Amino acid sequence: MPTTAVRRVPRRLTAPAPGWTTRADVVVIGSGIAGLTAALRLREQVDKVLVVTKDQLAAGSTQWAQGGIAAALGPGDTPAEHELDTLVAGAGACDLDAVRVLVTEGPEAVHELIALGARFDLGLDGELSLTREGGHHRDRIAHAGGDATGAEIQRALIAAVQQAPEIEVIEHALAVDLLLAADGGVAGVTLHVMGEGQRDGVGAVHCRAVVLASGGMGQVFSQTTNPAVSTGDGLALALRAGATLRDLEFVQFHPTVMYLGPDSVGQQPLISEAVRGEGAFLVDGPPEDGGRRIMAGVHELGDLAPRDVVAKAITRRMHETGRPHMWLDARHLGADFWERRFPTILVTTRSHGVDPVRDLIPVAPACHYASGGVRTDLWGRCDVPGLYATGEVACSGVHGANRLASNSLLEGLVFSRRIATVLPGELRPWATPAPDHRVPGLVAGRARAELQETMTARAGVLRSAAGLAEAEAALERLAADEDGVGQAAWETTNLLTVSAALVAAARAREETRGSHWREDHPDRDDVRWSGHVDVTLGPRDGDGVNVAFVATAPTDLPTEPAGGAR
Repeated sequence: MPTTAVRRVPRRLTAPAPGWTTRADVVVIGSGIAGLTAALRLREQVDKVLVVTKDQLAAGSTQWAQGGIAAALGPGDTPAEHELDTLVAGAGACDLDAVRVLVTEGPEAVHELIALGARFDLGLDGELSLTREGGHHRDRIAHAGGDATGAEIQRALIAAVQQAPEIEVIEHALAVDLLLAADGGVAGVTLHVMGEGQRDGVGAVHCRAVVLASGGMGQVFSQTTNPAVSTGDGLALALRAGATLRDLEFVQFHPTVMYLGPDSVGQQPLISEAVRGEGAFLVDGPPEDGGRRIMAGVHELGDLAPRDVVAKAITRRMHETGRPHMWLDARHLGADFWERRFPTILVTTRSHGVDPVRDLIPVAPACHYASGGVRTDLWGRCDVPGLYATGEVACSGVHGANRLASNSLLEGLVFSRRIATVLPGELRPWATPAPDHRVPGLVAGRARAELQETMTARAGVLRSAAGLAEAEAALERLAADEDGVGQAAWETTNLLTVSAALVAAARAREETRGSHWREDHPDRDDVRWSGHVDVTLGPRDGDGVNVAFVATAPTDLPTEPAGGAR
């Protein structure tokens, strides 16, 4: 496969020389469910764990998770059934072994989280209150505070970290680049800290391992459910260090994000899939005025079809009607139910002038989750010795072409626990960073808005060869806009790096599968495209990103599931 037309991807970020240094056995980059779980499980096995977070401990994506966490926790449910639902949603691109790890170790991981102090909602019988979301054939979604699951999990994890003297935390710190030893393995990481006492500006942490748990890349697009910190920093840092990115073309667009108008950009309000799980349905207009249900006859699960199916159905109806959004009808749930089950969403919608007790909620698809990421094995190991990845930044193989609802929090739990199982025995010797001959570069912060507009228009829900070629040309032009040093430029450079990799992968995959929708190749093609698109960065300045296809058998076809069939 050819390299992308975007050739000006920096091999490292232009930054001042480190003005301070410190040491830790393991550096964990990210403070969501994946990062804090890894830190807590590593703290008693190594001398020192340092958690680095770009904002405050609670500022990542975990706190925004509304729906819940999926696991076979209810009576009659089994890991085998969870496995089948995950494989079907993943449209043949999941790693079967990774999925079996997720579903079999998931229930224990959730119970461990409860033992740590996370308070999930209970039913009248005192057992976990479980609900259903898109793609699931069972009620297996545990939730907290109605629709504040992520916030409760984050609260419990932060409380545990604050009681662990073995864990040091540095907030307001951007991970700039990995420091590499002579053998190409991890020797440390450079950080830019914004006002941490004696640690201010760019510094270096010498370490024996790095765990990437930095979240996703949602800010690549103009409209997203991701917080402002989700600028793909971990993905770009890993790529520059020699790691492989896998399945980056599979970006999930959540079908029900509140539409705030044509000029609204940045993080948009998510209307959880759990609302549809409780009986809400999608319409193309008020039913009392002749509006029709969008998902009728589209899929056996109706409004609870997998997210890619629902997002495509909404987008098609938007194109047919010329409207910029569709609607979610949840009026029949009633005021009492809304206030008890979805209090956070209720406050949010009302703050934007929509009362879901009386009004239809305007919704449209927006970027939500990266199913791909830094390629790992079943224990979180990456290509770079001493580098591990977990959570949304990683591609463990469990999500395939389309993440099953509420599997993301579970993935962070399960694979962080697995990393903590093997990492202490694999700690690298302390090493001096080798001279870094990678060519530095930077993209001006002012390029960010145009980059996001380009990616949304040319590499968003709908893609084509012509549109992706236009995106590559625009990215190449933006890459030439070099100016300034600082967080805005570093973040924009990371966004451009990840965008170049995403567009290259999307251009290579000439089919429609899961959340990757090619208008010029509208059908799934298992003969040519069953497998994974891997992206690496060429070793020299001007090489561009390299694309390789790894063929595998489809994993959503009949197979022997763990524990028997549904």
